[in-house]
Amino acid sequence: MDGHFVDNISFGPMVVKTVRGLTKLPLDVHLMIEQADHYVPRFVEAGANSITVHVESEAKHDVAKTLQQIRDAGCRVGLTLNPETDFKLVEPFLAEIDMLLVMTVHPGFGGQKFRADQMEKVKRAKSVNNGIDIEVDGGINAETARVSIQSGANVNAANDNGATPLWLAAARASARMTEKLLGAGANPNAALLDMPFNHEK
Repeated sequence: MDGHFVDNISFGPMVVKTVRGLTKLPLDVHLMIEQADHYVPRFVEAGANSITVHVESEAKHDVAKTLQQIRDAGCRVGLTLNPETDFKLVEPFLAEIDMLLVMTVHPGFGGQKFRADQMEKVKRAKSVNNGIDIEVDGGINAETARVSIQSGANVNAANDNGATPLWLAAARASARMTEKLLGAGANPNAALLDMPFNHEK
């Protein structure tokens, strides 16, 4: 989050680099920012394994070129769209990505309610390309995770909704939780961190 594409500021490359030193687990980075192509190399160098960028024109980058840039860097390629964004914008890229992230809240602030109407996008993505991971992010709890999985998603991103002030402690706790989930057979490409500093607008 850069305070421009979304009205909040969150983790940057230095935090990813620090977390990289704490775990060998895959790190998935969702860039809710403008000009993602400018920052991709920094997150690659910091240790990201998977990078997801936005398809909206407000993100101010050439989507096709940025996806190729991520691929050329050796990372998994992710693309995402906001709730108000037409699914048609991501369709031309579905054969070029490893993961589609369907936002079920407007990105930037935790504590928002899950938008079940976005499950139509999950179903469409599943029908178009059954080979990619489909992630859902926003308002995820045990009940809404079940809804997203039943709709075709196989990755869910959830935060603590508790405004944890110590990001390092949060990162360590998230790493421990992810290790437990992996031990239980969860998808190894699940997002590790999803904790913006401010949870209320």
